[in-house]
Amino acid sequence: MGGMSKHPKYQQVADALRREIDNGTYGPGARLPSEAELATRFEASRNTVRSGLNLLVSQGLITSSQGLGYEVRKHEVFELNASRFENLQFPQNGDAYSTDVMNAGRRPHQTFRVELTTTTEYIAQRLEVPAGSRAVLRFCHRFVDDVPWSTQATYYPDWLLQEAPRLAEPGDIAEGTTRYLAGLGVEQVGYADEIATRMPTPEEARLLEIGPGVPALLWTRTGYTAERPVRCTVTTFRGDLNRMNYEIGDLSARNENEAQ
Repeated sequence: MGGMSKHPKYQQVADALRREIDNGTYGPGARLPSEAELATRFEASRNTVRSGLNLLVSQGLITSSQGLGYEVRKHEVFELNASRFENLQFPQNGDAYSTDVMNAGRRPHQTFRVELTTTTEYIAQRLEVPAGSRAVLRFCHRFVDDVPWSTQATYYPDWLLQEAPRLAEPGDIAEGTTRYLAGLGVEQVGYADEIATRMPTPEEARLLEIGPGVPALLWTRTGYTAERPVRCTVTTFRGDLNRMNYEIGDLSARNENEAQ
């Protein structure tokens, strides 16, 4: 450890354990040594060791359970291709979420609800309607196997309901809302995406079973026809379990390299 470090002892304990988690000494799901063993190793009191461990818990690296000690969090990261999400030419089984999950050999399932709501300032700005105006919210809670994976909230402005009344009906739209709207001549030709992270609200933490120290990843996509925005979708993910990628431009070189 070296006696010269300026960091408090509990911080040194946390730093040393974090390095060992990073380098795979303790892999995902591995149990850490007991507090007593760590106290001996670091020549520190058990209270000091516990403070170091609690720091790693608050940073989302380890979990503690009564009687079982401390474990390294398992990160089964799920990749989402965000550019393919809306591509109607892309062969799919249900929507892009189900397709991606099944292609990964996992089991998707979701719960679904539809409600009339009023727009927040954030949503209203993107839909170019007055804040507080009426909108339809289609809300999806998605799971991979049985682990909560994301919530998806799509808002449609009130004026669109005149043209597309099925948006407000309970239950899923079998062909998907994008295809349903396109069939009515409301064709989305462009998307504006925003990606942000922050700590989850209590409600998000509950729905996504997010532990302490883990941020939420928010992906907001606004869909436009040639004339104006027609929907705004906010997808909220567990930050520790998701990675997004985009494919922009000509990537034929990459596919050739991958095929070799």
